[in-house]
Amino acid sequence: MSILNTLVRAAQDSPLDIAGLVIFMFCWLGYEPFLRRISKSRGLITKDLSVVRRAWMREMTVREVKLYDSNLMAHAVNSATNFSSANLLLIAAVAGVLFGGHLPLKSLTTLGLDVSSTQLFQIKMALVLICLSRGLLDFIWALRQMNYCAAAMGSLPENMDVDTAAKFTNAITNVLEPAMTSFSQGVRAYYFSLAATAWLWGPIYLALASIGAVALLGWRQSRSQSARGLRQLRELLEEHPYPTPPRPIAAELQTKDKNTAPHNAQGGY
Repeated sequence: MSILNTLVRAAQDSPLDIAGLVIFMFCWLGYEPFLRRISKSRGLITKDLSVVRRAWMREMTVREVKLYDSNLMAHAVNSATNFSSANLLLIAAVAGVLFGGHLPLKSLTTLGLDVSSTQLFQIKMALVLICLSRGLLDFIWALRQMNYCAAAMGSLPENMDVDTAAKFTNAITNVLEPAMTSFSQGVRAYYFSLAATAWLWGPIYLALASIGAVALLGWRQSRSQSARGLRQLRELLEEHPYPTPPRPIAAELQTKDKNTAPHNAQGGY
């Protein structure tokens, strides 16, 4: 109730704080549903990467040696581990300021932070902590799902026909796709944590940072060079025939082996 009373008092004393918080919540909670909705009709990194991952799993199911795929999976696990470790350190730092029992208000004032109300300042820090905690949970869930995916990759049988490989591709993609989606959500939590941090300097900075975070994420999803490259790659993969025919060098080696085998059987060497 003290938090609610503080917000009510802030609404009476400074309506801008409530307005900035409403804008932040709208941007933070509405970005992902909006992204899922527009990605169905437009070429965004989220949709293009989904096609790329499915193509990866399609090739992986018929690849005899999966060392390359295991290295890629290990890289994804290491990335999620590093991000979650950094996230945990940030949570510890913010929690130390929030629950340390003593706020150096004079020192914070010299940095230009708005500390006119101690309780409101604690709410601002709590918002940063909530954003970071949500990102940590996303990273943890991504790591668990990546481990599920590693087990699924190790269980794939060899010498599958095309129809069986397609069924295994659908099954393992349904494990990999949400894992990578959770990882992306964890990374996006950093953007909104920075936006929440801007509230320490005032509600106007919070609103501007929230809108700026959404604009930056949207630009990177649709207009960046990586987005254009992934869009081109998606188009190429959609035109690519599956299963992939053997390379000319591999075909020549197979023909040479077939021709050499009878010769060896006749004692030619």
